[in-house]
Amino acid sequence: NGTSLLSQSWSASPQFYLVVVFLSFFQVNLATNQIVMNCADIDIITASFVPEGGEEINATGFNYQNEDEKVTLSFPSALQKGSGTLKIDFVGELNDKMKGFYRSKYATPAGEIRYAAVTQFEATDARRAFPCWDEPAIKATFDISLIVPKDRVALSNMNVIDRKPHPEDDSLLEVKFATTPIMSTYLVAFVIGEYDFVEGQSSDGVTVRVYTPTGKAEQGKFALEVAVKTLPFYNDYFNVPYPLPKIDLIAIADFAAGAMENWGLVTYRETALLIDPKNSCSSSRQWVALVVGHELAHQWFGNLVTMEWWTHLWLNEGFASWIEYLCVDHCFPDYDIWTQFVSADYTRALDLDALDNSHPIEVNVGHPSEVDEIFDAISYSKGASVIRMLHNYIGDKDFRKGMHSYLLKFQHRNAATEDLWDCLEQASGKPIALVMRSWTKQMGFPIIVVDQEQQGDDRILKISQKKFCASGPHNGEDCPNWMVPISICTGEDPGCTKLKVLLDSPETTITINNISPDQWVKINPGTVGFYRIQYSSAMLEGLLPGIRDLTLLPVDRLGLQNDLFSLSRAGMISTVEVLKLMEAFVNEPNYTVWSDLSCNLGVLSSLLSHTDFHEEIQEFIRDLFTPIGLKLGWECKQGEGHLDALLRGLVLGKLGKAGHKPTLEEARRRFKDHVEGKQILSADLRSPVYLTVLKHGDSATLDTMLKLHKQADMQEEKNRIERVLGAISAPDLIQKVLTFALSEDVRPQDTVSVIGGVAGSSKHGRKAAWKFVKDNWEELHNRYQGGFLISRLIKLSVDGFAIDKMAAEVKSFFESHQAPAAERTVQQCCENILLNAAWLKRDADDIHQYLLKRKAPPV
Repeated sequence: NGTSLLSQSWSASPQFYLVVVFLSFFQVNLATNQIVMNCADIDIITASFVPEGGEEINATGFNYQNEDEKVTLSFPSALQKGSGTLKIDFVGELNDKMKGFYRSKYATPAGEIRYAAVTQFEATDARRAFPCWDEPAIKATFDISLIVPKDRVALSNMNVIDRKPHPEDDSLLEVKFATTPIMSTYLVAFVIGEYDFVEGQSSDGVTVRVYTPTGKAEQGKFALEVAVKTLPFYNDYFNVPYPLPKIDLIAIADFAAGAMENWGLVTYRETALLIDPKNSCSSSRQWVALVVGHELAHQWFGNLVTMEWWTHLWLNEGFASWIEYLCVDHCFPDYDIWTQFVSADYTRALDLDALDNSHPIEVNVGHPSEVDEIFDAISYSKGASVIRMLHNYIGDKDFRKGMHSYLLKFQHRNAATEDLWDCLEQASGKPIALVMRSWTKQMGFPIIVVDQEQQGDDRILKISQKKFCASGPHNGEDCPNWMVPISICTGEDPGCTKLKVLLDSPETTITINNISPDQWVKINPGTVGFYRIQYSSAMLEGLLPGIRDLTLLPVDRLGLQNDLFSLSRAGMISTVEVLKLMEAFVNEPNYTVWSDLSCNLGVLSSLLSHTDFHEEIQEFIRDLFTPIGLKLGWECKQGEGHLDALLRGLVLGKLGKAGHKPTLEEARRRFKDHVEGKQILSADLRSPVYLTVLKHGDSATLDTMLKLHKQADMQEEKNRIERVLGAISAPDLIQKVLTFALSEDVRPQDTVSVIGGVAGSSKHGRKAAWKFVKDNWEELHNRYQGGFLISRLIKLSVDGFAIDKMAAEVKSFFESHQAPAAERTVQQCCENILLNAAWLKRDADDIHQYLLKRKAPPV
């Protein structure tokens, strides 16, 4: 395929049009007088077919099927069998939808508003830039030329091979790129705009560039360092060389996703690529490292070998979401990133997958509009979690061997999930397809119920599985079963797996030899298996001291607490049991364990905001976090690392939000110095300080924050402020924040996090945010055009309600305001609201009694 693009106008007018010439060389296999292609928002002016060595035949009709995003070209006579060239002149729109070929608004360092032209084609939007056969399995090579203003940077998937002035206009330049390898349309990309770059070379000779907004080249250095280390890591891991001569990573101002893996030209949100040594916090560096690792993995897994159809999207995304951690662990071992995986991906996937309205990892996708919906935590996080479980089950050596043969066998082609299982099966000799089918073809996961009995020197474990549901265990007749890889460790050596079994039936008995009665037994060390565990009370009692004395590994302390929290939400144990367990974490040093605890306490705090004893849970949070807060203090100490910085931010933010007096006073003092320019806050302290002063602030505080937002030169700082604005408490100020969310000052993709911040901060905020979403539904829906941001917006706005009638209200609103790409999200939200309501009804009184009793003086 060849495309050549000529932009008509580069002024800041609201509408741009592109006049494009498109040439496609292809084979006619059966004589036909019609050609059907994908095409959306495109007007064809002329089309003709030139058979090889024959006369040009002009098309006489263009019939658009807008609903199906197709066009049929009709010819006066049959096109005969053989090869030829299809030539199309058409006009397309450079849209504002953040999909297809679209314009992205930015300001020059002098403050002048300008536009870049950029692409986002995954899943089905290449058809908005040129008529094509827009399906992953229809691969072609692409020859791309761009005609652009000569003072702009023009980039595409491949390297530039020719650059010459345009014959009819010397202010334009014709830029020609090398032919791409055979590839899918959704990976084609072009960008035209003003950018600076930093450049490096990987040890295997690939040129790597990171493109940044003008004047910010310095901020591309961290991503460059990660990319230059990552390419050789993947080269070595897959044992297949990176197939292109160059790779560009570029920061795009208006960008709906986090990033997109276009082959050789990876596009990113500014916050997923740019790091300012002075103004970026540790969590941003970690985020950039993960996203770079994710997108570069796709250059092999996704781009070189592509999924057959969108049903297999999970394989692309789940795999990249797993290996990004492997890559960051290689580049930054001090991040302890695999423990963070459990909190960030694994537990998140378990929570979503316990719902009745979850879906299997592999979803049959019919119409393209269904694709957007599966870009969710099941495809990414559950996908990554089951691949991590599989990698552990197979072992690294055989896993790599299987990956290598898969990439070699299917390179430049398409593959399905089963093809990967076959290659891994041959490499490992294990029944991979059989095991994995139970995890990808059926939704949900098991709860493993464990009991034990000591017989002499042996421990007999009785283990059974049933489906875990967020509303309690599945007790129906037709209970699904999984092939569950189960590992077991003991108190003797908590870091070492003593036994591995594959549970392929509803229940089994396992004997552990030579174990004294006082030793504890732990299932799923490393929290790798994708399941929840319910221990007998005696077994649980035995494990709890391992939390206090830290003999259990951090990831296992986290897993135990998270399982119990989930069981309490499902009504299988009392929430009071979990509160007691949480108090055992008083000596906890690990950032990720605190982060997961904090997250669960946030869920509980949000739930109890519906009661009149919300203040008591704040007191509980203050008591739990005060010792670690005192230990850490405000200042970074000699020899501290990445995780200490993350922990300090987390703890101070939690204490500040919960109204811990000394933290609040210190935050206000530091905020004042920061605003007055006396002592600028370190980047790691900004979020907790901003959050604390806003939560307990007035209209002057909000005005100051909005002023800081306006002055911020960096998108990361703008986002940091946007995420916490919702913490403000006064109803009139909450309204002001919501209005700000839709203003010109907030990038379209970030409106969602401002509204979400309001909804997640207080009972009043939740009501106000939901009303705001309803009142502005048309504008919001148009803005996101059914992409996954609309799902995220709905989830953030309504997930925290806990009254049955709210579920009915949400359901009826979306019955009359269609959002096809978010149907499943709406169902999940309604289910969550009902689960919250049931949880509150069941446990509120007990929780209240426990919180009161805790503080009562001993009699």
